[in-house]
Amino acid sequence: MRPVSRRQFVCSSLAALAICSPARHCLALWPFDREQSDIRGTVFKGDAPNEPGKWSHKAIHYHKLENGRVMCALCPHRCRLAPGDRGACRSRANIGGVLYSLSFGNPCSVNLDPIEKKPLYHFMPGIRAFSLAVAGCNLRCLNCQNWEISQVRPSDARHLDLSPRQIVEAAVQAGAQSIAYTYSEPISFYEYMTAIAKIAGQSKLYNLWISAGYINPGPLKQLCGLIHGANVNLKAFDDAVYRKLNGARLEPILNTFVTLHRHKVHFEMTHLVVPGYVDKPEMVRAMCQWILDNLGPDHPLHFNRFFPRYKLTRIAPTPISTLTEFRQIALDAGIHYVYVGNVPGHEGNHTYCWRCGKRIIERHGFGISAFEIKNGQCRFCGNAIAGVWPGNEGRNNFMPTAPAKEIGHGTFQ
Repeated sequence: MRPVSRRQFVCSSLAALAICSPARHCLALWPFDREQSDIRGTVFKGDAPNEPGKWSHKAIHYHKLENGRVMCALCPHRCRLAPGDRGACRSRANIGGVLYSLSFGNPCSVNLDPIEKKPLYHFMPGIRAFSLAVAGCNLRCLNCQNWEISQVRPSDARHLDLSPRQIVEAAVQAGAQSIAYTYSEPISFYEYMTAIAKIAGQSKLYNLWISAGYINPGPLKQLCGLIHGANVNLKAFDDAVYRKLNGARLEPILNTFVTLHRHKVHFEMTHLVVPGYVDKPEMVRAMCQWILDNLGPDHPLHFNRFFPRYKLTRIAPTPISTLTEFRQIALDAGIHYVYVGNVPGHEGNHTYCWRCGKRIIERHGFGISAFEIKNGQCRFCGNAIAGVWPGNEGRNNFMPTAPAKEIGHGTFQ
């Protein structure tokens, strides 16, 4: 049993008293306690495998230090690992003075999804995305919806055995037009992702990066040469909130957006509105102003509804009125394409021409029932609509997309 300090004992006792207290609303303040001011992951000492295994691959981005130690250069954590240590993402380890990825060829989830699920609303609507993940993540989000695979070691999750080429072959066989690196955190399986992406590009498949964006500039610039589209989570617009809610820092994520923008990668931004953490209108106004000043008005912004998950099960779902208010704040600020997610039937599910105001993409769930864009322009007024669109397809070619389904390839191990 780990020793408990006097301060930790007092704090935990107060928490227990608060739970038993009639004043239940006070619980919403608990995540902001000083003991929880920074939840970023730490190095797992002595947790590395004794030797490289079947799904190990030498890391691309790291530096060798003295006495067999290494520093991972993939993300801003910059984990310093002695021989035998495992990084905060659980997916990288120092084995004999060499940094290895432990996430190469062992996906724990493989599905065929509508691209709208990512969400990507301005990138080839209606196409299918062959979606995969390997266990592990460099963040510690209290509200993670996929914590069963993001907060475990790759070896702890049931997984398949699929080489990069087999992934691409399976995607083509499934009729997918793209491959999405998603669900957990693709930064943690960077080597596997880039190896797949190179083969996928040769096979005329789009590469889609669905990420929290906590990555260093060098690895990201290399990735920009391989991906065609991205959705990056902007989880908060406050560094203190990022540290206590996600275990990350704000500035590196903002740098990710700027890098994607400069490299002309199509990307969309998702902001999950977690009550008590990121539900203040003034934060949204500041966020929208930064977007306009640094990225312009044309990158789509999604405000998604929060539902209780993982360590935030006591917090109620985001009020729909809050999402509607935030969408209007962003539109009034001048962002052209603003959406509301996880609220079926909301007017914010659809795409509108920012010039004439007409509805140009109508969505029902992940399906498309109307598509009024031709050659990248609004059919009604001819205004250019930002995004990656089909060339000359007619409006009737976009039928509602089939629901996501799991793809079976071999046996889980």
